[in-house]
Amino acid sequence: MSAKHGGAGGVIVNFSSVAARLGSPDEYVDYAAAKAAIDTLTIGLAKEVAVDGIRVNAVRPGVIYTDIHASGGEPNRVERVKEFVPMKRGGQPEEVARAILWLLSDEASYSTGTIIDVAGGR
Repeated sequence: MSAKHGGAGGVIVNFSSVAARLGSPDEYVDYAAAKAAIDTLTIGLAKEVAVDGIRVNAVRPGVIYTDIHASGGEPNRVERVKEFVPMKRGGQPEEVARAILWLLSDEASYSTGTIIDVAGGR
């Protein structure tokens, strides 16, 4: 990707979680810590490779209707916690995908080191 090495530049979009910002106490502190590392990687790498024509951003989803909850042992987690979300609902994968597509697009050409929360106000 690096323009310095003959590439045309590019875009990296990392996948974090709002848990990185909230800490996820009493549920998934280990997961939150791992996602906080993704946030740090996003910011640091963005600063390192901006001069090479590479943008690095991330999305930080909140409570989204996906299979991750079932694999964590609680398939109905979104229903249990949605009342704690200011919008009072879980998010849809398509809502997260739209944020990713925007970050990949030329419309976000001046965005790097940015982390977008798609978390219903959490």
